[in-house]
Amino acid sequence: MCFMKKILKFYADGFASMRLGKTLWAIIIIKLLVIFVVLKILFFDHTLESEFPTPAQKTDFVLQNLTKKE
Repeated sequence: MCFMKKILKFYADGFASMRLGKTLWAIIIIKLLVIFVVLKILFFDHTLESEFPTPAQKTDFVLQNLTKKE
């Protein structure tokens, strides 16, 4: 456990002394949040939630669409 504390302290001290690094990490986190929000809103459909009230009906719908031969 002492080894883990040393590793955590090493990274905490290194992160605390950064100036540009904090800004870059903030930009990365903001970009990831925006990307996930946009993907959730635009690409992930809620039809299973709204069209099928029970889990059994959702399962049947997904199974039929996965095993459909075209």
